[in-house]
Amino acid sequence: MSESEENEPRDRARLPDGVVVRAVRLSDAEEVTDLINLPGVRAGTLRPPYQTVEEVRKHMENPSPGALNLVVTLNGKIVGSCGLNRLAGRRQHVASIGMGVHDDFTGRGFGRVLLGAMVDAADDWLDVKRLELTVYTDNDVAIRLYEKFGFEKEGLLRSFGYRAGQYVDAYTMARLRA
Repeated sequence: MSESEENEPRDRARLPDGVVVRAVRLSDAEEVTDLINLPGVRAGTLRPPYQTVEEVRKHMENPSPGALNLVVTLNGKIVGSCGLNRLAGRRQHVASIGMGVHDDFTGRGFGRVLLGAMVDAADDWLDVKRLELTVYTDNDVAIRLYEKFGFEKEGLLRSFGYRAGQYVDAYTMARLRA
């Protein structure tokens, strides 16, 4: 194994042709905005509809300290994004994550690739002991993916978010590195 392969996420070597995981760039603002405004992506997040490119670009220009933001691309097109935000103080060993995959590309392994890269970065480079997230209780596909990566349900958050005219519950999930 070459030195560059050793420094890549474990799943990276098995990526199909045309699939790349990389850090988000400011030049991605328009494409990321299109992604997060898709109905399926938005339904899994707390984002309101109709995010503007300016709002997304401003967020990209001012990441929180210790943040890591990745995208997965297929032949240069962004098909998913994932963000990690490191906490501070007595919770500096913790990071929260959120992710989404393009509505037209779900079920094709892009979430697995993206989450794998983020977990590898958290474990092998950032020394994150605890990764945590929230996921709506009706998002069975995401819950199964998170469980495959060692996340466990820790609690139920009732009426966690307001989506499509009603309150929805969410699970809080976490993964502890040994």
